[in-house]
Amino acid sequence: MTTWLRQNLKGDYQIWTIVALLSLISVVVVFSATGRYAITSGSGTLSFLFKHSSLVIAALIAMWSFHRIDYHYFSRISGFGVLVSIVLLIYTYKFGVSINDARRWVRLPLIGMTFMPSDLAKLSLITNLAGMLARRQHLAKAEYKFTELLPMVLKIVIVCACISLTNVSTAVLLFATCFLLMFFGRVPTQYLVMSVMGIIFAAIILVMTGTGSRIETARNRINNYISGIKGTKKKDAAKDEDYQIERSFYAIANGAGLGKGPGKSQQRYFLSQADSDFVYAIIIEEWGPLGGITVLGLYLWFLYRGMKAVDSSGRAFGGLLSAGLTFSLVIQALVNMGVATGLGPVTGQPLPLLSMGGSSLIFTGITVGIIISVSRDKVKDSVLK
Repeated sequence: MTTWLRQNLKGDYQIWTIVALLSLISVVVVFSATGRYAITSGSGTLSFLFKHSSLVIAALIAMWSFHRIDYHYFSRISGFGVLVSIVLLIYTYKFGVSINDARRWVRLPLIGMTFMPSDLAKLSLITNLAGMLARRQHLAKAEYKFTELLPMVLKIVIVCACISLTNVSTAVLLFATCFLLMFFGRVPTQYLVMSVMGIIFAAIILVMTGTGSRIETARNRINNYISGIKGTKKKDAAKDEDYQIERSFYAIANGAGLGKGPGKSQQRYFLSQADSDFVYAIIIEEWGPLGGITVLGLYLWFLYRGMKAVDSSGRAFGGLLSAGLTFSLVIQALVNMGVATGLGPVTGQPLPLLSMGGSSLIFTGITVGIIISVSRDKVKDSVLK
């Protein structure tokens, strides 16, 4: 068995271990969290267990497949991916499939499966940005010109603006990831400021014109969060948008000590997104603070291993690509956990590798596969040395 694993699972074995642990936790927790849907749909809990387990396996297969591909190939097609993403994002805003009052999906012809173009946009933009930055690593900061950085800034602003038409929080997180990537890519401060001003300008235009199906929702969520901090939040939470976060707090309170035990969550019957946006609250309710700390520790461990590429990779593109994709996943995870614990406004972001999902879970597998592909390159270099 050990020989088979070494022959078929290349790269950073610690990342493989992290993914395996998160996948196992995901199957157990989602099986419990979907109890409410099993009752209301009449399908039974085993049907949701089978569905989610199949998606986890599909994500692992995608990860395994992409970890075998030379990551340099993705740099060559990332520019085309960005263009396709922009077209799909605009199409989604106009004609996309609406789920839970959010129009973020496109239905694929023939197979009938839906996917979020924002997932493709994130992967394509980060890869493309890493490639553009890598080609300029020989330049000193003083040698950077406006024309060198303008294409990067324009792509970031355009893609994030298109995503914000249907998903404001994803656009903000993607911009934060790109900003960090440019910072680690030694982009001069004035151009970092220029990118911030560009995204602020685009946001102002969207808000003033009322463009975007989720702009008003994002504004209300921020106002509700600020009201909660000030202590002016409405008391009748069952009738406003704070209902889910209140139930999340109840779940966390129920998990004090050692937790209620696997499969014994009470709030899964009240949290409408118990298997996705608020799965972290269910983890704490059932497994206690130790379970919450363990999950947080796994993501921080993943961050550490992904960032190892920045120091140890001899190729600029590999290091930047691994860092950017790692930032993307870990920032999303921290935001999800922050929302569940009341540290930020509700965003609707799933917990990567843990939440129940469809195409998002597959794209997460692809993202991790590319990170492992970069780590394979590091392993080869260390052997050659």
